Amino acid sequence: MDNSIENRVRLVETLFHNLDVEIIDFQKETKLGCIAGCGKCCSTPEIDASPLEFLPWAFHIFLNGQAEDTLLELEQSTTATCFLYRPKSLAEFTSGNCSTYQYRGLICRLFGFGATTDKYGKLRIATCNIIKEGQASNFENATIAINTNLSVPIFTEYYMQLSQIDFKLGNVFLPVNKAMKAALEEVLQYYAYRPFPDNYKKSI
Repeated sequence: MDNSIENRVRLVETLFHNLDVEIIDFQKETKLGCIAGCGKCCSTPEIDASPLEFLPWAFHIFLNGQAEDTLLELEQSTTATCFLYRPKSLAEFTSGNCSTYQYRGLICRLFGFGATTDKYGKLRIATCNIIKEGQASNFENATIAINTNLSVPIFTEYYMQLSQIDFKLGNVFLPVNKAMKAALEEVLQYYAYRPFPDNYKKSI
């Protein structure tokens, strides 16, 4: 099995692409959507993630020659808020965006439009109160639909697929900034005694 960083990154990116397609279909059917410029879910400090879901981000940072500097920034950071989140201002901290949206993690992609199973075996959309209350009718209709015939991304299924790519990195859950740090360390350690990856142009 090809356990190279490049292959693992490709597999994670394929998983993300499949999820993005499923979420687009889900949004079309339910009319649910985030409010433009809202960063409330990103601004909470209680986000856990696996290092594997940030491996594409870490690889991108490495290819751009910023891995060591970014790792140092993460080590020196004292905030629990996601390192990639850029709030509009301190006064409007829940308004903002992701600085590298293309490379956001699996948890960032699933939250809002993915489902979990409750203790009664019923699917529940894991989303914020802004969507639940502001789009109440669509939310209620979507909840009914996913428990009848509408396809919805399911958290456990996607995390299971993720862990199959790399069991070690996909099965440990850390505060989001520590997950990013672990992903960067994985990439740097892998290339410490290996040449720069083929088919990629080195950026200085």
